[in-house]
Parts: sequence; structure tokens; C-alpha cells
Amino acid sequence: MTEQIFQSPKKRGRIAVFLSGRGSNFLAIHDAVKKGSINAEVSLVFSNKQKAPGLEHAKKQGLETLYLNPKEYASKNDYDDQICEQVQTRDIDLICLAGYMKILTPGFCEQFEHRIMNIHPALLPSFPGLHVQKKAIEWGVRYSGATVHFVTAKVDMGPIVLQAAVPVLQDDTEESLSQRILEQEHKIYPEAVRLYFEGKLKVKGRRVFILD
Repeated sequence: MTEQIFQSPKKRGRIAVFLSGRGSNFLAIHDAVKKGSINAEVSLVFSNKQKAPGLEHAKKQGLETLYLNPKEYASKNDYDDQICEQVQTRDIDLICLAGYMKILTPGFCEQFEHRIMNIHPALLPSFPGLHVQKKAIEWGVRYSGATVHFVTAKVDMGPIVLQAAVPVLQDDTEESLSQRILEQEHKIYPEAVRLYFEGKLKVKGRRVFILD
């Protein structure tokens, strides 16, 4: 069986950001777009939370926003089908999950294979899921960090694009470690998006190669 190979497009692209909370990684990506570091535009900011602070930030920036209430849909598949339609209508090239607290359905992930990125506050494949900074401290690991990865149906298990290591200090709390990791998230997420639209990411199997 031939190994699947994907290479990101070299083009000016359109980004959709999905968020459920404050959207600090959305702001980091948008700041990089405004500075010209990323050859793309943020064409949509979507949330499953009507009062998400990130959605309000986007409105103040003059960006198109969209809220869909999950309770108005009969199933998760119906909900994601509607999101899919909204994304396709806007010719989105890349979806960036920035604190989006809903698991995407397998069908959605397959529809946008290699076109969804996520930022996770741990060094995957260690500590997938939630409350990962607390888990890192409890396990006594010496390093934690952040991971940008492509999204697949298996949660937090997609091909890794970039990582940043952060030392776990002996007096760290969940909050202090989270803050230092967040600083690195704001660096590597925009960088991963930049590489994507410069056509420099090549995926072979579950490995991501960064091209010169």
C-alpha cells in the first residue's frame, strides 16, 4: 500500500479559527497575519459559545464571526455538517482550533484532512486530553511544553508539526506552568501556520517534514 503524502499549498490562504474561550492563540495568529508574517487572512472566527471572549475580540477587529448553538441540532453529526457547510461556503483553506472545546466528528476530520491544526499544551503523544499541566506536575516530568499538530479523528494524535519544550519547575503550580506554556504556544502556532501557507509542510504517514 502506497504511503499517503500531502504537501501544504504555497498560496495566499483563508483561515477559519474555531474557539470556545478567550482566544489568545487566535489573537497571536491574527497579529502575525496583520504583520504580514503569514500569507493568509482570517476569514472567519467561529464559536460554539455565544459569549466567548475570543468572538468579541474578533468582532472588535472587524472580522466575520459565526456562532452556532449546538443545542439546536439533533446530533453532533448534524452540528458538524452545518459547520462544514459554512466553512466550505467561505472557501477556507485551513482551520485553526484555538481552544475549541468540542471534539470534531470523524466525518468532519476526514472532510478537511490535513487542513485542520490544533495547539495542545503538552508534548504529545504524552498527556493528551484535558488538565494536562496538572498531570505533568503530578507525574513529575522534567519537561512539558506545547504541540501544534494536524487534527485527525483520534483526539490529540494527529501528525506533529512543531513543538516547544518548557521546563517544569519544582515549585510550579498548574497555573504557573500553564502560563509559561502559553507563551510558547503563541510563538509556535503562528509559525506552523506560516509554514503551511509557504508550502513547507510535507506529511508522510504520521511524520511532518519541514522543507527548506
